[in-house]
Amino acid sequence: MSYRKGQHFSLKGIDSTQDSGVDYSKLTLVRLEELWRNTIENGLHGLCFSLYEDGQRPGDIITEEQVRRRMEIIKPYTKWVRSFSCTDGNEFIPKIAHEYGLKTLVGAWLGDDAEINEREIEGLIQLAKDGYVDIAAVGNEVMYRKDLSEDELLDFMKEVKEAIPSHIPVGYVDAYYEFSIRPRITEACDVILANCYPYWEGCPIEYSLLHMKQMFAQALNAGNGKKVIITETGWPSHGTNLRGAFPSNENAMKYFINAQKWSQEDDIEIFYFSSFDESWKVGPEGDVGAYWGLWDKDEKLKF
Repeated sequence: MSYRKGQHFSLKGIDSTQDSGVDYSKLTLVRLEELWRNTIENGLHGLCFSLYEDGQRPGDIITEEQVRRRMEIIKPYTKWVRSFSCTDGNEFIPKIAHEYGLKTLVGAWLGDDAEINEREIEGLIQLAKDGYVDIAAVGNEVMYRKDLSEDELLDFMKEVKEAIPSHIPVGYVDAYYEFSIRPRITEACDVILANCYPYWEGCPIEYSLLHMKQMFAQALNAGNGKKVIITETGWPSHGTNLRGAFPSNENAMKYFINAQKWSQEDDIEIFYFSSFDESWKVGPEGDVGAYWGLWDKDEKLKF
Protein backbone atom coordinates (compact mmCIF):
# COMPACT_ATOMS: atom_id res chain seq x y z
CA MET A 1 0.00 0.00 0.00
CA SER A 2 1.14 3.56 -0.59
CA TYR A 3 -0.06 7.16 -0.35
CA ARG A 4 -3.69 7.64 -1.32
CA LYS A 5 -4.93 10.99 -2.47
CA GLY A 6 -7.88 12.16 -0.43
CA GLN A 7 -7.07 10.07 2.65
CA HIS A 8 -5.54 12.32 5.29
CA PHE A 9 -5.24 11.94 9.03
CA SER A 10 -7.35 14.33 11.09
CA LEU A 11 -7.83 14.64 14.84
CA LYS A 12 -11.55 14.98 14.15
CA GLY A 13 -13.22 11.71 15.06
CA ILE A 14 -10.30 10.40 17.10
CA ASP A 15 -11.54 8.96 20.39
CA SER A 16 -8.94 10.23 22.84
CA THR A 17 -10.52 8.25 25.69
CA GLN A 18 -9.21 5.01 24.18
CA ASP A 19 -5.83 3.57 25.13
CA SER A 20 -3.25 5.35 22.98
CA GLY A 21 -0.58 2.77 23.72
CA VAL A 22 2.58 2.56 25.78
CA ASP A 23 3.84 5.71 27.51
CA TYR A 24 7.27 6.07 25.91
CA SER A 25 8.13 9.41 27.51
CA LYS A 26 10.47 7.94 30.13
CA LEU A 27 11.97 5.11 28.05
CA THR A 28 15.58 5.31 26.97
CA LEU A 29 16.45 4.08 23.48
CA VAL A 30 18.10 1.02 25.01
CA ARG A 31 14.95 0.20 26.98
CA LEU A 32 12.81 0.76 23.89
CA GLU A 33 14.93 -1.72 21.93
CA GLU A 34 14.60 -4.24 24.78
CA LEU A 35 10.82 -3.82 24.79
CA TRP A 36 10.71 -4.25 21.00
CA ARG A 37 12.78 -7.43 21.21
CA ASN A 38 10.64 -8.79 24.06
CA THR A 39 7.50 -8.04 22.03
CA ILE A 40 8.63 -9.90 18.92
CA GLU A 41 9.92 -12.82 20.98
CA ASN A 42 6.51 -13.03 22.66
CA GLY A 43 5.07 -13.89 19.24
CA LEU A 44 2.80 -12.36 16.61
CA HIS A 45 -0.53 -13.43 15.18
CA GLY A 46 0.65 -13.02 11.59
CA LEU A 47 3.43 -11.78 9.31
CA CYS A 48 3.38 -10.72 5.68
CA PHE A 49 6.02 -12.79 3.89
CA SER A 50 8.70 -10.75 2.11
CA LEU A 51 9.94 -12.88 -0.75
CA TYR A 52 12.51 -10.83 -2.64
CA GLU A 53 16.23 -10.40 -1.96
CA ASP A 54 18.37 -7.53 -3.25
CA GLY A 55 18.28 -7.45 -7.04
CA GLN A 56 15.01 -9.40 -7.21
CA ARG A 57 11.53 -8.09 -7.90
CA PRO A 58 8.03 -9.37 -8.72
CA GLY A 59 8.13 -11.42 -11.91
CA ASP A 60 11.42 -13.11 -11.01
CA ILE A 61 11.23 -16.85 -10.37
CA ILE A 62 12.04 -17.57 -6.72
CA THR A 63 13.38 -20.93 -5.56
CA GLU A 64 11.93 -23.21 -2.92
CA GLU A 65 15.30 -23.03 -1.13
CA GLN A 66 15.03 -19.24 -0.74
CA VAL A 67 11.47 -19.45 0.59
CA ARG A 68 12.44 -22.18 3.03
CA ARG A 69 15.42 -20.21 4.37
CA ARG A 70 13.30 -17.17 5.12
CA MET A 71 10.45 -19.26 6.54
CA GLU A 72 12.86 -20.89 8.98
CA ILE A 73 13.87 -17.41 10.18
CA ILE A 74 10.33 -16.18 10.88
CA LYS A 75 8.59 -19.38 12.02
CA PRO A 76 9.51 -19.07 15.72
CA TYR A 77 7.82 -15.66 15.87
CA THR A 78 4.42 -16.07 14.17
CA LYS A 79 1.34 -18.29 13.97
CA TRP A 80 0.21 -17.22 10.48
CA VAL A 81 1.91 -16.21 7.24
CA ARG A 82 0.38 -14.12 4.46
CA SER A 83 1.44 -14.53 0.83
CA PHE A 84 0.48 -12.23 -2.06
CA SER A 85 0.71 -14.41 -5.16
CA CYS A 86 0.38 -18.04 -6.28
CA THR A 87 2.95 -18.07 -9.10
CA ASP A 88 6.69 -17.60 -9.77
CA GLY A 89 7.76 -19.30 -6.54
CA ASN A 90 5.14 -17.72 -4.29
CA GLU A 91 3.31 -21.05 -4.33
CA PHE A 92 6.07 -22.47 -2.11
CA ILE A 93 5.15 -20.08 0.72
CA PRO A 94 1.92 -21.77 1.92
CA LYS A 95 3.32 -25.26 1.30
CA ILE A 96 6.41 -24.67 3.44
CA ALA A 97 4.43 -22.71 6.04
CA HIS A 98 2.10 -25.68 6.54
CA GLU A 99 5.10 -27.99 6.71
CA TYR A 100 6.31 -25.90 9.67
CA GLY A 101 2.91 -25.88 11.36
CA LEU A 102 1.95 -22.32 10.43
CA LYS A 103 -1.45 -21.25 9.10
CA THR A 104 -1.79 -19.35 5.85
CA LEU A 105 -3.63 -16.44 4.31
CA VAL A 106 -2.97 -17.04 0.62
CA GLY A 107 -3.50 -14.33 -1.98
CA ALA A 108 -3.98 -14.42 -5.74
CA TRP A 109 -2.40 -11.29 -7.22
CA LEU A 110 -4.81 -9.80 -9.76
CA GLY A 111 -4.02 -7.00 -12.17
CA ASP A 112 -4.76 -5.87 -15.72
CA ASP A 113 -3.15 -8.90 -17.43
CA ALA A 114 -5.83 -11.51 -18.12
CA GLU A 115 -3.34 -14.33 -18.67
CA ILE A 116 -1.56 -13.71 -15.36
CA ASN A 117 -4.90 -13.41 -13.57
CA GLU A 118 -5.94 -16.80 -14.89
CA ARG A 119 -2.71 -18.41 -13.67
CA GLU A 120 -3.09 -16.77 -10.26
CA ILE A 121 -6.68 -17.97 -9.81
CA GLU A 122 -5.78 -21.47 -10.96
CA GLY A 123 -2.85 -21.49 -8.54
CA LEU A 124 -4.98 -20.37 -5.59
CA ILE A 125 -7.63 -22.98 -6.34
CA GLN A 126 -5.05 -25.75 -6.61
CA LEU A 127 -3.29 -24.76 -3.38
CA ALA A 128 -6.66 -24.73 -1.60
CA LYS A 129 -7.61 -28.14 -2.96
CA ASP A 130 -4.23 -29.48 -1.85
CA GLY A 131 -4.88 -28.29 1.71
CA TYR A 132 -2.40 -25.40 1.94
CA VAL A 133 -4.88 -22.50 2.28
CA ASP A 134 -6.56 -21.49 5.56
CA ILE A 135 -7.96 -18.19 4.23
CA ALA A 136 -8.14 -17.30 0.51
CA ALA A 137 -7.64 -13.69 -0.62
CA VAL A 138 -8.81 -12.97 -4.16
CA GLY A 139 -6.92 -9.84 -5.15
CA ASN A 140 -5.04 -7.12 -3.27
CA GLU A 141 -5.94 -3.42 -3.67
CA VAL A 142 -7.30 -4.05 -7.17
CA MET A 143 -9.99 -1.38 -6.75
CA TYR A 144 -7.42 1.22 -5.70
CA ARG A 145 -5.27 0.53 -8.75
CA LYS A 146 -8.37 0.36 -11.01
CA ASP A 147 -6.97 -2.78 -12.64
CA LEU A 148 -10.39 -4.48 -12.68
CA SER A 149 -14.03 -3.49 -12.46
CA GLU A 150 -16.10 -4.54 -9.46
CA ASP A 151 -17.94 -7.04 -11.66
CA GLU A 152 -14.69 -8.61 -12.84
CA LEU A 153 -13.42 -8.95 -9.28
CA LEU A 154 -16.73 -10.41 -8.10
CA ASP A 155 -16.58 -12.97 -10.91
CA PHE A 156 -13.13 -14.08 -9.75
CA MET A 157 -14.34 -14.34 -6.15
CA LYS A 158 -17.32 -16.42 -7.25
CA GLU A 159 -15.06 -18.70 -9.29
CA VAL A 160 -12.79 -19.34 -6.31
CA LYS A 161 -15.66 -19.88 -3.87
CA GLU A 162 -17.27 -22.46 -6.13
CA ALA A 163 -14.01 -24.32 -6.75
CA ILE A 164 -12.37 -24.63 -3.33
CA PRO A 165 -13.46 -26.57 -0.22
CA SER A 166 -16.42 -24.80 1.39
CA HIS A 167 -14.81 -24.51 4.84
CA ILE A 168 -12.13 -22.09 3.56
CA PRO A 169 -13.17 -18.43 4.01
CA VAL A 170 -12.80 -16.27 0.89
CA GLY A 171 -12.17 -12.53 1.00
CA TYR A 172 -10.62 -9.60 -0.83
CA VAL A 173 -7.86 -7.32 0.50
CA ASP A 174 -8.03 -3.54 0.28
CA ALA A 175 -7.79 -0.39 2.37
CA TYR A 176 -10.24 -0.35 5.27
CA TYR A 177 -12.44 2.41 3.77
CA GLU A 178 -13.07 0.53 0.50
CA PHE A 179 -15.43 -1.82 2.34
CA SER A 180 -17.62 1.16 3.26
CA ILE A 181 -17.96 2.41 -0.31
CA ARG A 182 -18.15 -0.93 -2.17
CA PRO A 183 -21.01 -2.84 -0.50
CA ARG A 184 -21.24 -5.51 -3.22
CA ILE A 185 -17.64 -6.54 -2.62
CA THR A 186 -18.13 -6.42 1.15
CA GLU A 187 -21.20 -8.64 0.83
CA ALA A 188 -19.26 -11.17 -1.27
CA CYS A 189 -16.54 -11.53 1.37
CA ASP A 190 -16.72 -14.25 4.02
CA VAL A 191 -14.19 -12.23 6.00
CA ILE A 192 -13.14 -8.57 5.71
CA LEU A 193 -9.43 -8.28 4.92
CA ALA A 194 -8.48 -4.68 5.65
CA ASN A 195 -5.18 -2.86 5.21
CA CYS A 196 -4.72 -0.17 7.88
CA TYR A 197 -1.78 2.24 7.56
CA PRO A 198 -1.80 5.39 9.69
CA TYR A 199 1.58 6.21 8.15
CA TRP A 200 0.19 6.51 4.62
CA GLU A 201 -2.40 9.00 5.84
CA GLY A 202 0.29 11.25 7.35
CA CYS A 203 -0.61 10.42 10.94
CA PRO A 204 1.87 11.43 13.66
CA ILE A 205 3.22 8.49 15.62
CA GLU A 206 1.61 9.65 18.88
CA TYR A 207 -1.87 9.26 17.36
CA SER A 208 -1.12 6.21 15.22
CA LEU A 209 -2.64 3.52 17.45
CA LEU A 210 -5.81 5.54 17.96
CA HIS A 211 -6.07 6.07 14.20
CA MET A 212 -5.57 2.37 13.46
CA LYS A 213 -8.34 1.58 15.94
CA GLN A 214 -10.56 4.04 14.08
CA MET A 215 -9.72 2.36 10.76
CA PHE A 216 -10.54 -1.06 12.19
CA ALA A 217 -13.85 0.22 13.59
CA GLN A 218 -14.85 1.57 10.17
CA ALA A 219 -14.15 -1.79 8.52
CA LEU A 220 -16.01 -3.56 11.33
CA ASN A 221 -19.02 -1.33 10.81
CA ALA A 222 -18.95 -1.90 7.04
CA GLY A 223 -18.75 -5.65 7.55
CA ASN A 224 -22.01 -5.67 9.51
CA GLY A 225 -21.05 -8.54 11.78
CA LYS A 226 -18.41 -10.18 9.61
CA LYS A 227 -14.98 -10.90 11.04
CA VAL A 228 -12.36 -8.25 10.26
CA ILE A 229 -8.67 -9.09 9.95
CA ILE A 230 -6.01 -6.40 9.57
CA THR A 231 -4.05 -7.83 6.66
CA GLU A 232 -1.35 -5.16 6.59
CA THR A 233 -0.09 -2.50 8.95
CA GLY A 234 3.38 -1.24 9.77
CA TRP A 235 5.73 1.73 10.00
CA PRO A 236 8.92 2.35 8.00
CA SER A 237 12.25 2.68 9.80
CA HIS A 238 13.90 5.01 7.26
CA GLY A 239 13.01 7.48 4.53
CA THR A 240 11.21 10.75 3.84
CA ASN A 241 8.31 11.82 6.02
CA LEU A 242 4.70 12.04 4.81
CA ARG A 243 3.30 15.18 6.44
CA GLY A 244 3.22 14.36 10.18
CA ALA A 245 4.34 10.74 9.77
CA PHE A 246 8.10 10.39 10.22
CA PRO A 247 10.01 7.19 9.43
CA SER A 248 12.68 6.30 12.00
CA ASN A 249 13.98 3.35 13.97
CA GLU A 250 12.38 4.74 17.10
CA ASN A 251 8.94 5.27 15.52
CA ALA A 252 9.02 1.86 13.84
CA MET A 253 9.68 0.24 17.22
CA LYS A 254 6.95 2.24 18.96
CA TYR A 255 4.35 1.43 16.33
CA PHE A 256 5.17 -2.27 16.34
CA ILE A 257 4.98 -2.52 20.13
CA ASN A 258 1.64 -0.69 20.28
CA ALA A 259 0.14 -2.75 17.46
CA GLN A 260 1.12 -6.03 19.10
CA LYS A 261 -0.06 -4.91 22.53
CA TRP A 262 -3.48 -4.03 21.10
CA SER A 263 -3.60 -7.26 19.10
CA GLN A 264 -3.01 -9.37 22.20
CA GLU A 265 -5.15 -7.43 24.65
CA ASP A 266 -8.22 -7.05 22.37
CA ASP A 267 -7.76 -10.24 20.32
CA ILE A 268 -7.31 -8.32 17.05
CA GLU A 269 -5.87 -10.47 14.26
CA ILE A 270 -3.06 -8.51 12.61
CA PHE A 271 -0.68 -9.49 9.82
CA TYR A 272 2.28 -7.18 10.33
CA PHE A 273 3.94 -5.67 7.27
CA SER A 274 6.49 -6.83 6.82
CA SER A 275 8.97 -9.54 7.61
CA PHE A 276 12.05 -8.41 5.62
CA ASP A 277 13.14 -5.14 4.03
CA GLU A 278 12.82 -5.32 0.22
CA SER A 279 14.86 -2.95 -1.94
CA TRP A 280 12.63 -3.25 -5.03
CA LYS A 281 9.82 -1.39 -3.26
CA VAL A 282 11.73 1.91 -3.41
CA GLY A 283 10.27 2.61 -6.85
CA PRO A 284 6.56 2.12 -6.15
CA GLU A 285 6.54 3.71 -2.69
CA GLY A 286 9.38 6.22 -2.67
CA ASP A 287 12.43 5.85 -0.46
CA VAL A 288 10.43 4.51 2.51
CA GLY A 289 9.37 1.47 0.47
CA ALA A 290 12.53 -0.48 1.22
CA TYR A 291 12.30 -0.20 5.02
CA TRP A 292 9.12 -1.84 6.32
CA GLY A 293 10.69 -5.06 7.58
CA LEU A 294 11.22 -6.33 11.11
CA TRP A 295 14.33 -7.94 9.65
CA ASP A 296 16.70 -6.02 7.37
CA LYS A 297 17.51 -7.02 3.79
CA ASP A 298 20.34 -9.21 5.12
CA GLU A 299 17.81 -11.16 7.22
CA LYS A 300 18.95 -9.80 10.59
CA LEU A 301 16.50 -8.49 13.19
CA LYS A 302 16.75 -4.71 13.05
CA PHE A 303 16.83 -3.97 16.75
